[in-house]
Amino acid sequence: MADPEQKAKELQQKMKPEDRALAKEALKETDPKVRDKIYNQYVKKATPKRSMLGNIAKAYLVGGLICVLGQGLSNLYQSFGLEKEVAASYTTLSLIFLSVLTTGLNWYQRLACFAGAGSVVPITGFANSVAAPAIEFKQEGWVFGVGCKIFTIAGPVILYGIICSWLLGLIYWIGGQLNIF
Repeated sequence: MADPEQKAKELQQKMKPEDRALAKEALKETDPKVRDKIYNQYVKKATPKRSMLGNIAKAYLVGGLICVLGQGLSNLYQSFGLEKEVAASYTTLSLIFLSVLTTGLNWYQRLACFAGAGSVVPITGFANSVAAPAIEFKQEGWVFGVGCKIFTIAGPVILYGIICSWLLGLIYWIGGQLNIF
């Protein structure tokens, strides 16, 4: 993997002359408002245009393939003689394992860049959101790196999931006491 300076030089060589001139103009400008305006023009010109229909198709394809993989694993586990609920548990664990493994190998990030939201099928996306910060901050140590950063993305999901579950459970319990449910 190329270092950031080398990558910046390669990108600069690929730039069109007028884009290069606009970037240089933005860097030379001393007025922050004008500089921001010029820079925003440069970013707008340099940002690749994406096809919404293409993005939807890729997300649908990859999300569907992840779900087909999950169904295939479930069917495989059931063919081994496991009950449906047990097979579902093994399928969940397998998808989590595969997501963490592909995150560690830096394949999940590439898949996410290609598929966008399609790679965020709930169980695999959640596993990736836990594993990625742990891997990224591992060099800072087990306590201040992995321990502090592992739930930066997943923590709020867990927190609000527990709060919503508790509130719905409370509503269900009250409804049961009042013979509503």
